[in-house]
Amino acid sequence: MTADSAPHDPRPLAPAVVPTTNGTEKRKQRGVITRVLVYVVVAHLLAAYLFFLFEVAAKHS
Repeated sequence: MTADSAPHDPRPLAPAVVPTTNGTEKRKQRGVITRVLVYVVVAHLLAAYLFFLFEVAAKHS
């Protein structure tokens, strides 16, 4: 071994962490949450409409 050569390091370098999704997973998650909230609200509005429809029909019979 000479004085100007560096000692050999047998440990491999750690690979760099590269994001593979480019932020799309958070956007997909937000889309799913929004879609679920819209479905819940629409389902409740439909249920309320049917409830009032049957209430009105019951009063007129």
